[in-house]
Amino acid sequence: MDRDKIQEEALNEVLKYDRCGVGISMGVGKTLLALKHADYHYKSDKRYLVVAPKKAIMKSWKSDAEEFGFHHILDKITFTTYLSLPKQDLNYDIVYLDECHSLLNSHNRWLSSYKGKILGLTGTPPIRVGTEKYEMVSKYCPIKYKYVTDEAVTDNILNNYKIYVHLLQVDKVDTYYVGGKGKSFPTTEFKSYNYWSQRVHDADTPKARQIAGVMRMKAMQEFPSKEKYAAKLFNSINDKCILFCNTQDQADKLCDYSYHSKNADSEANLDMFKSGKIDKLSCVLQLNEGVNIPNLKHGIVMHAYGNERKFAQRLGRMLRLNPKDVAHIHVLCYENTVDEKWVLNALESFDDSKIEYFKLSTF
Repeated sequence: MDRDKIQEEALNEVLKYDRCGVGISMGVGKTLLALKHADYHYKSDKRYLVVAPKKAIMKSWKSDAEEFGFHHILDKITFTTYLSLPKQDLNYDIVYLDECHSLLNSHNRWLSSYKGKILGLTGTPPIRVGTEKYEMVSKYCPIKYKYVTDEAVTDNILNNYKIYVHLLQVDKVDTYYVGGKGKSFPTTEFKSYNYWSQRVHDADTPKARQIAGVMRMKAMQEFPSKEKYAAKLFNSINDKCILFCNTQDQADKLCDYSYHSKNADSEANLDMFKSGKIDKLSCVLQLNEGVNIPNLKHGIVMHAYGNERKFAQRLGRMLRLNPKDVAHIHVLCYENTVDEKWVLNALESFDDSKIEYFKLSTF
């Protein structure tokens, strides 16, 4: 199927319901689908509310509306973020929940009071039954139409991909420094990981467990062994390659050209990368959405976060090549740690036959 056919199918399905959602792969056009839905219901007195996690997403609504002849709808739309949703009045005919997997229990009160239509839009519907996001989506915008990434690959809307999981060992040599400035001392990644894992295990409240889990994740993101391996892998790739780092400091350290909010040269670096003047770029979260890179053949993800949405956003930078090309995505993972669980969760919705695992000593 082509994009127009998929959108036609999806629109016909969601028009059957007052409240529902769509789980549609990147590259198909979720925003355009929502604009078509708004146009179908259009009347001069209609009011629409578009809820998005970031203001940057709102720009795509405006640009798509102008490009595809739906500019008349913009006058009827109020844009807000999920954070500000509880502050909105209830007098809207249709609410569009863009990236509806962003729903939290904190939105329950407003949504339970709202009586109009709801259309949820996501490329990564929550799949873990019983989780907060799963329950919220199921309650307010249950997914009624799905078109997943691998279907888009089969239909040549997205190019094919191969995922390589590089299994590393946490270092048992004193190469990792902990503590404050001037008071740091060397320890091993192994000891640090076990310390924070024990803190997670011993936590006596959910909040304490969450805090210890975040601290463990932050420690693992700074482990030098993964950083060293990322640099080695990054430098060994001769094609155009992007490196998704954990921190801005890592991005600056691992590549001469970085893209992040504190780098004044970010946009210039991105332009050179897109045009082919440079073939290596490091970045952090800011490059997740709305940026396509021509001829991008390789990507390295230093940390999976156990979050399929973050991983899918990074993968999305790689799947808009020529349909005959294959994107190569490298994921770094500490073996025999919680990192393995995070990676498995992140890859849960991808085709197992396109995923290979390599131990560091065998790659």
